[in-house]
Amino acid sequence: MSGSSLAELCWLFCWPPWPSRIAAKLAFLPPEPTYAVAAGGEASGGGLLRLSERADWQYTQRELDSLEVFFARTRRGRRIGCMFVRCAPGSRYTLLFSHGNAVDLGQMSSFYVGLGSRIDCNVFSYDYSGYGASDGKPSEKNLYADIDAAWTALRTSIDKITKVASPVLVIHGTEDEVIDFSHGLAMYEQCPRAVEPLWVEGAGHNDIELYAQYLERLKQFISHELPVS
Repeated sequence: MSGSSLAELCWLFCWPPWPSRIAAKLAFLPPEPTYAVAAGGEASGGGLLRLSERADWQYTQRELDSLEVFFARTRRGRRIGCMFVRCAPGSRYTLLFSHGNAVDLGQMSSFYVGLGSRIDCNVFSYDYSGYGASDGKPSEKNLYADIDAAWTALRTSIDKITKVASPVLVIHGTEDEVIDFSHGLAMYEQCPRAVEPLWVEGAGHNDIELYAQYLERLKQFISHELPVS
């Protein structure tokens, strides 16, 4: 690439050379889908989850049966895949989880089961446009519409709380090579109801859950810092 002009670099990523398209190609790395949803409807009805071998499922059929999958429609007309992991049926809380940029719900499903079981909390997640079973293409504008649709689905397809007023826990690795640690600090400083954050010394972008304090802090947050309904 030595000596390449700006125009040549822009053409390499997209044409015409729109900055938003270049950013999308760099920020979003959807894998080949690792699951499919059979006989599923919109948020009013569920479907049958079919995982491929690449999903690397680590549990039994019993845990697999606890995963509810369905589609939700975004304001931009995209149809996104959603997953509700009923890890703790008696729990008062559900964690809304936005996964990383290079995985889909199939690859994350085992992690969700393990995480929810450890912190006694159900988990709700979704795939961005262009990921997994979601249609469309990944972009910044679609991403905002995706999270709005997921939040709406969590509040209305799934019989949960009607009003949310929860504290915010910010966790960030100090050696994150993808999302700089300064972003975590800024988020903590700007959240009006932020509780004591967890800065994991030495943790990077993809290994923070391997540190013991990660689960311990989540347990403390769930058990002692969230309001009792």
